[in-house]
Amino acid sequence: MRRSIDDYPMQPGDLPVGDDDAKLISWGVAVSDDYEDAVPRIVLTIDEIGHAGEGLIGHFTPDMARKLRKALHDGLREIGQDPGQ
Repeated sequence: MRRSIDDYPMQPGDLPVGDDDAKLISWGVAVSDDYEDAVPRIVLTIDEIGHAGEGLIGHFTPDMARKLRKALHDGLREIGQDPGQ
């Protein structure tokens, strides 16, 4: 089983002004259990726009996904934003 959850291709307006090193990326989140151990994992794919298939794919166990979620939550709070759920 593999099921897409969400994705977001960045637009030029998403990049910070003045950061010449920033790249337009596309991220996607999916769930998959297509592994020898059949354990479901969260799959995070990050590609530079225009270079599909050349990026990084992370296969996160539930604990790893929760750690990433907490880091994003804490980062939002650090910049004064409501971290949501």
